[in-house]
Amino acid sequence: MSAGYGSVQVLDRISLSVSDSETVALLGTNGNGKSTLMKCIMGIVYPSAGRITATIDDVEHDLCGLATEDIVALGISLVPEGRRLFPRLDVEENLLLGAHRRAARAQITRNLAFCFEMFPVLAQRRKQLAGNMSGGEQQMLTLARALMTAPRILLIDEPSVGLSPLLVIHTIDKIRELKERAKLTILMAEQNFHQAIRIADRGYVIVHGRMEYEGRNRSELADNELVRKLYLGM
Repeated sequence: MSAGYGSVQVLDRISLSVSDSETVALLGTNGNGKSTLMKCIMGIVYPSAGRITATIDDVEHDLCGLATEDIVALGISLVPEGRRLFPRLDVEENLLLGAHRRAARAQITRNLAFCFEMFPVLAQRRKQLAGNMSGGEQQMLTLARALMTAPRILLIDEPSVGLSPLLVIHTIDKIRELKERAKLTILMAEQNFHQAIRIADRGYVIVHGRMEYEGRNRSELADNELVRKLYLGM
């Protein structure tokens, strides 16, 4: 797949796959195309060439050309970089806005209870305005809002951005727990290599819009020369 903005090409003939129930890390420093890839999958940016498909319940869906709401309706949800919450709405209102797809509406009570179980601080502050929460709390709320869509496939874009090292560890651990508890398939874009490979089954390295390496497991990622150069300073 290739994609860009106007005459600026950002993604150049990239290819990747995520199997059912996997956690796959998309590794790359800022400006290498990770967020653009996520936006292409969600129908926010249209590819200039190539295909994007999702197989759900043994049915293959061509995502190219679908509106974002139709992609969400298939069970694909995005946790965006920068959180993108509604700051003047409270925690519960932000969560309920995540439950707009048809399959999620009948599960609102159950999903809300699950979110509050996974993130107890949100239950304690359910009437607090999102804009008055700390960065770590806002990240929890963003993850929980995506869960309210009852997703099958979860795209997570840069979950560690703007968080302290301790909160990054906590957030990554929560993503692993969510994947196991909710039986999710996850594609996570992240530039924090050490934290990403703690929970990833395998991963890709994207450099200047091209897939430069695919690690079939954590060991291959850690032992790769390109990865050592980009992330380990070796």
